[in-house]
Amino acid sequence: MHWAWLVAATGFIALVGAAGFRAAPSVLIDPLHHEFGWSTSTISAAVSINLILYGLISPFAAALMERLGMRRVVAGALVLVACGSGLTVFMTASWQLLLCWGVLVGVGTGSMALTFVATVTSRWFVKHRGLVSGVLTAAGAAGQLIFLPVIATLATDHGWRSASLTVAFAALAVVPIVLLFLRDRPSDVGTTAYGAALDDVEQVAPASSSGAAKRALQVLRDAARTRTFWLLAGGFAICGASTNGLIGTHFVPAAHDHGMPPTTAAGLLALVGLFDVAGTIASGWLTDKVDARWLLGGYYFLRGASLLLLPQLFAPTTEPPMWAFIVFYGLDWVATVPPTVALCRQHFGLTGPIVFGWVFASHQVGAAIAAFGAGLVRDQLGTYDLAWYLAGGLCALAALMSVRVRKDPSRLTGAS
Repeated sequence: MHWAWLVAATGFIALVGAAGFRAAPSVLIDPLHHEFGWSTSTISAAVSINLILYGLISPFAAALMERLGMRRVVAGALVLVACGSGLTVFMTASWQLLLCWGVLVGVGTGSMALTFVATVTSRWFVKHRGLVSGVLTAAGAAGQLIFLPVIATLATDHGWRSASLTVAFAALAVVPIVLLFLRDRPSDVGTTAYGAALDDVEQVAPASSSGAAKRALQVLRDAARTRTFWLLAGGFAICGASTNGLIGTHFVPAAHDHGMPPTTAAGLLALVGLFDVAGTIASGWLTDKVDARWLLGGYYFLRGASLLLLPQLFAPTTEPPMWAFIVFYGLDWVATVPPTVALCRQHFGLTGPIVFGWVFASHQVGAAIAAFGAGLVRDQLGTYDLAWYLAGGLCALAALMSVRVRKDPSRLTGAS
């Protein structure tokens, strides 16, 4: 077996381990509200901090991986996730929720977010890059699929603290696997990237003596001068708003507003994760064969149409139209990631993973705005309907932005 597959498998397991607490907010909003009396908008603010840091840390983590290596960064990130999750059991005030749930877990998960996927595929694969991107991206959905029903059941039967501790232990359990099997570059084990010729020179980003933070900011400065960057970043911000920020955070309480039990709603959200695995892997396969710009445009347009219909589908029981939404939305959930990673690599060369980090940061800013905004809409209007309609309209805008990305890459100077 080529070492690239061991690295990819380890990355998948690590991303699954980190995804557990990322799935927790939607099923812990009601338990935290009932125990502490905190408003939905207060709890949503902690989610927003988490989402913002999850994105903003990402490009700096990608630059740090250039200096310290993936293994050290990912192992440290998992420990931080475990600490943030475990410390929540001692909370007595809302600021502690912001610190643990927001800051610690946000920084930890952000340090091994989708830029980790971009780094692995760029360094270790020449052949099947799109497919591997899809599989690794699906790890987050797999983590949601594994953990969300468990977290919901634990929170309902044993309290939210047992759910938080379960996630902490799961994240810690992945650390030894990362230390044993994750390697930074093919040359570390005397091989080449999968699909590369044996005599190919390994392509590496130029060493930077300015530090990870300055390196990440330099890449942002250069990328921000291109129209492609802003089109990708704007579309991905809407992607984050319509997935993690809205559905991922507020689907369960919105369904509960219509009489659906939280455990049933959490099960539906887990099914989104199940179909997301298939949809994202299929998207990765398609990215190797189809123009990524048109894939993105199609994904955003179809997602927007489904969100416009969602308010009419909520009911105390799960009817066939809701099942259809879950299947359709799940297939589209993060199918946008493989073509976005591919476009960053095509247009920005070896700095592609860091550029994708900044694009992903915009994804999380959009998610954070939607998470807090939807909570505010619920508090003020007593319903989430307006949030669904706004998200649907924004997805149509993201589709237009995606197809306007230039077909021919215009790489940055020194990026290739």
